[in-house]
Amino acid sequence: MKPRILAICIHNSARSQMTEEFIRKRCGHRVDVLSAGIEPGSINPVVADLLKEDGIDITGKATRSVFDLHRAGERFDYVIAVCDPEAAERCPIFPAEKKRLHWPFPDPSKATGTLEEKFQYIRPIRDTIKEQVDQFCEQLERGEL
Repeated sequence: MKPRILAICIHNSARSQMTEEFIRKRCGHRVDVLSAGIEPGSINPVVADLLKEDGIDITGKATRSVFDLHRAGERFDYVIAVCDPEAAERCPIFPAEKKRLHWPFPDPSKATGTLEEKFQYIRPIRDTIKEQVDQFCEQLERGEL
């Protein structure tokens, strides 16, 4: 059975979505991956546009509640919090959770200004998430996690 991974953040609108999609693209053949938020909102349109640069289309994708997944009895081997430490502490512990990881990334919702300025703020966050996912998938493939 494939390991199950859950990426979580506050709104499931940006960081956790990017993490989910990059894991799916990089090592989805080895794992099942979802993302969810503590207070689900809607997908950040700038993030959706930036993911298209990587060949990933999340147009029309809905956000999920981490608490709905918990109540449904979902089980995850790895829970990856991609938000600040305070928010990560508010996430529930899942039954059979093998490992909890914390990858703090800046919040894309703090991007302001023109569309291009938002791209300039969020693009490095996206790239850092992609690098972290590559390292994670390499560690999984080597059996180090």
